[in-house]
Amino acid sequence: MVYDVVVIGAGAAGLMCAAQAGFAGRRVLVVDHANKAGKKILMSGGGRCNFTNLATTPQHFYSENPFFCISALKRYRPEHFVSLVERHGVEYVEKAPGQLFCADSAKEIVSVLLTECEWAGVKVALSTSISKVERVGDSMRLATSMGSIDAGTVVVATGGLSIPTMGATGFGYDIARQFGIDVLPTRPGLVPFTLSDSWKERAAALSGVSVPCEVSCNERHFIEPMLFTHRGLSGPSMLQISSVWQPGDTITINLLPSEHAAETLRHARHTTPKRQLSTWLGERFPKRFAQALLEWYPDHNLASSIAEYSNDALDIWAQRLNQWQLKPSGTEGWRTAEVTMGGVSTESISSKTFEVKDLPQLRFIGEVLDVTGELGGYNFQWAWASGVACGQAC
Repeated sequence: MVYDVVVIGAGAAGLMCAAQAGFAGRRVLVVDHANKAGKKILMSGGGRCNFTNLATTPQHFYSENPFFCISALKRYRPEHFVSLVERHGVEYVEKAPGQLFCADSAKEIVSVLLTECEWAGVKVALSTSISKVERVGDSMRLATSMGSIDAGTVVVATGGLSIPTMGATGFGYDIARQFGIDVLPTRPGLVPFTLSDSWKERAAALSGVSVPCEVSCNERHFIEPMLFTHRGLSGPSMLQISSVWQPGDTITINLLPSEHAAETLRHARHTTPKRQLSTWLGERFPKRFAQALLEWYPDHNLASSIAEYSNDALDIWAQRLNQWQLKPSGTEGWRTAEVTMGGVSTESISSKTFEVKDLPQLRFIGEVLDVTGELGGYNFQWAWASGVACGQAC
């Protein structure tokens, strides 16, 4: 079998790339070892798929080379993908500023991509394994479970290591290493934290409780809700900061991001001196969490009202609320991580065509590359943008 382009991976980037190459008149084959296309799309966003973010900029991405993503993101913007889903009649909602989700189901995004591929004459081969990729003269050859395939260009769109139950593997990294391309160290990103000892017990007791907060670590900060779990901390704020957190780091949590707790407590002592601290906390936090704070720090029992607290005592409480510091024991790991940090080094890749320098027959797109977005639809926008740029250049 001979094709102009063989795309390895029937995910977001791979299908987008394949359709673009097909519309450009190329004979295109998509190969994936999974039995379904777009498995990670289907489970993303709670089954609704946060398919883009209208506020996408290069600043929302992590990479050793922060300039690499600029070209593709400029050429294929969120409004381009919105126009695509609208043409296919997909209804969507803006759940948070800029974050677009399917109104019904993520299945619609997969359907859009597969329909585009069908219209472009792309063949999709699922449940197909690849045992070897090699260069043969000016083209590439793949040994697969459906036989030997010759390709003018091979596009690696295999994704990262996150959520192995969805079929994630390191195959794309293996191909990169085989051809002498650097692969930067990988680690889970957008992943919940685990806690140990007493803090794990405290979090477990509050499992399901969500609290707005500002979390910071390594000069990055995010204002998003935090969610207590049986094993530690999750929710958007924790997923976001996990991408910059390193083992051993302390995270700082501001439980009252819109208040200067020391000033507010002093004001309360002056204006409502008979009010109890429990009442003051109960006005700001979910009941279970307010009660937990009082149990964690039982020194409140020494005073019956805020009026009885000294400045020093109020400052201690203010620090607990505005600068609560925790050292996570780790993360939930690849099992629940939404993305992979690190990956194929962009130093060897063209930001315009995504071809390997000195080996244009081989290209890498999407999550397999060392480009990772923040939470909120950015990673899908990178998949679309890199897929389009590569597909049009094949």
